[in-house]
Amino acid sequence: MSSRVLQFREALREAMSEEMRRDENVFLMGEEVAEYNGAYKVSEGMLKEFGPRRIIDTPISELGFTGVGVGAAMVGLKPIIEFMTFNFSLVAIDQVINSAAKMMSMSGGHYGAPMVFRGPSGSAGQLSSQHSQCFESWYANCPGLKVVTPSTPRDAKGLLKSSIRDENPVVFMESEQMYGLKGEVPEDAEFLIPLGKADIKRPGTDVTVISFGKMVHIALEACEELAKEGVSCEMIDLMSLRPIDYDTLVQSVRKTNRAVVVEESWPLASLSGEIAYILQKRAFDFLDAPILRVNSMDVPLPYAPTLIQAYLPNKARTIEAIKQVLYRN
Repeated sequence: MSSRVLQFREALREAMSEEMRRDENVFLMGEEVAEYNGAYKVSEGMLKEFGPRRIIDTPISELGFTGVGVGAAMVGLKPIIEFMTFNFSLVAIDQVINSAAKMMSMSGGHYGAPMVFRGPSGSAGQLSSQHSQCFESWYANCPGLKVVTPSTPRDAKGLLKSSIRDENPVVFMESEQMYGLKGEVPEDAEFLIPLGKADIKRPGTDVTVISFGKMVHIALEACEELAKEGVSCEMIDLMSLRPIDYDTLVQSVRKTNRAVVVEESWPLASLSGEIAYILQKRAFDFLDAPILRVNSMDVPLPYAPTLIQAYLPNKARTIEAIKQVLYRN
């Protein structure tokens, strides 16, 4: 399969464009997605190709245009709803949770809402508390939704195409800090990555390190640093946060006997807590150390860059956790 190097934003654009060429029912709607080419230039050039009926600029009214998207999905269209940031999705969360996620169940199977909600999540630099939050665990908590978080341009393309084709509402969470990240991306218009399957980014034998989104790169840096000391880390990228590929995680921990979960989110009621619970339930007899988590600090994200460094998971904290489960501290 031939490939070429694309930025993360370009991989997302290619995925949406290929699916819009394939299916005339797919359309993109959100703030500044058309005339401005997208707040992060993800939809650059798409208005010119697909026109204003399929690349639709909206008012600054997330609740309104998300509701329009849910209604469109119910009658056979395939909307992609872009939030300028998932922090703004809180204004529309009633439509995501109480309409899209529950529609199939509440209508007795007569109506679904096959659609994608996408945009950046998590810290994006000095944007302070209201624009730097992680909502993966919030949305993953809701039955009826699928939740996806890619970590590379390749994964972004394959997962977004699968999300657009899925018959369920999918929450597709990106990282604003990764839009310029470059990587190899297959050119195949039928390149798909199945939802609900984790990816072993780095095989290993001594400890299982689990993460998703941009924290995958922090985890990989820690694994590479520890390799210099002879530690063999198996690094698993969840990719799908609902459903979670528990089988791959359990199989890995039964081999390595140790686990560390790295997550850019607050510790209480987090995905890392859920993963730790499942691992101790299904692999308890194989564990040689308690499962450790590396989370953001349990406070609103500060503005000062020094405090942001202290707040977020980083390579040093990840290495410390891995050494702790290996009893090397």
